[in-house]
Formats: sequence, structure tokens, C-alpha cells
Amino acid sequence: MLAKLFGSMARVKILKLFLLNPDTAYYIRQVARHLNLQLNAVRRELENLETMGLLTSHQGVDDEFVGGRTDKKFFQANRDFILFSEIKELIIKAQILCEKDFTDKLKKLGSIKLLILSGLFINDKEAPVDMLIVGDFSKDKVAKLVKELEEELVNEVNYAVLSEEEFRYRQQVTDVFLYSVLESKKVIVIDERGYMRLS
Repeated sequence: MLAKLFGSMARVKILKLFLLNPDTAYYIRQVARHLNLQLNAVRRELENLETMGLLTSHQGVDDEFVGGRTDKKFFQANRDFILFSEIKELIIKAQILCEKDFTDKLKKLGSIKLLILSGLFINDKEAPVDMLIVGDFSKDKVAKLVKELEEELVNEVNYAVLSEEEFRYRQQVTDVFLYSVLESKKVIVIDERGYMRLS
């Protein structure tokens, strides 16, 4: 959907990277490597987005360069761009649509009792986890599905999978990790057992 709206999947990936990490500056090769895109395509898109005003650029030093320091052109999201907030919000909402597709696929793998989204999905970098899944699943199959989601979102998804038994035990012992998730800002996608009403 976003590829149709913005013209290309490469541009969508680049927009996600910069708008969801507005405080980070990237150079061309770094973007190409991180997003697994052709260097020329990345260069073209970055220059187009800079011309539009959505990105800014500056010369900087690459401290990671093997063999010494080297100057590079770094790009960064321009928070002052007039449509910055609107486009960022669109990207975040599109991630929720990705989650719906993910949920449908997850249901085919097992029985979901609780699915909580946080972190990446609501743009909260302080959240303890991006996704909490409670139910009966093959963890290997879930890992493969999450990998597909990460490719779609162009971001690593920090997630936890718990069985119902483990979830209840952690509730009883007031597990620090579990309660940090339950008490943080979140979106409850599925709660078949009413766990959140009881917590």
C-alpha cells in the first residue's frame, strides 16, 4: 500500500528508517547495507527526499571506517519539514496494518490468548518489548514469522513468547519484566482470557 502511495518500496524503506529514527544520521552506504538496497537507488532516493525538504544533509566523520577516519555525507530526517508529523504518523499506522496481517498468520500457527503491542508499534523507544505473545506456539515458527515482519517494517522487533502457564506464574510472582510490559503504554490486540482485566 505504501509503495503504491510513495512510488517505490525503496523509498518506503528509506522513509521508515529516517522517520522512525529522526535523531540518527546515516550515510549512503550505511543505508544501502542496512536496508539491503542498491547503492544507486539509495543515492537517488536520498537526494530526492533532500530536495523535497524531508531530509537534511551534512558532512561528517565516519568513525567506523576500517583503517582510519573518513569524511562522508550524512542524511537525517528534517523535523521542521511541514508534513513531517503527518508522514511519520502514516508510517506508524501502516505498521499497525502490518500487525493485522501478522496476527492472521500467527493464528494459523497456534492458539493466541494474549497479544500486546508496544515499543516500535506505538513509537515508544523506552518500552521493554515491542510485542508480547501468550499462547501455545512453536517458538521456531513464531521466530520465522517475526523475521518476515521485521523485513516488512524495516526494523528489528523485540518480542517475547510465553505459554499460558508461564504467563500465570509470572503474574503470581510479580515478575519485573512482565509487569513492566503490562504497566507500560501499549495496544492490546487480543485478550481472550481477560488477562488485562484481571491485572
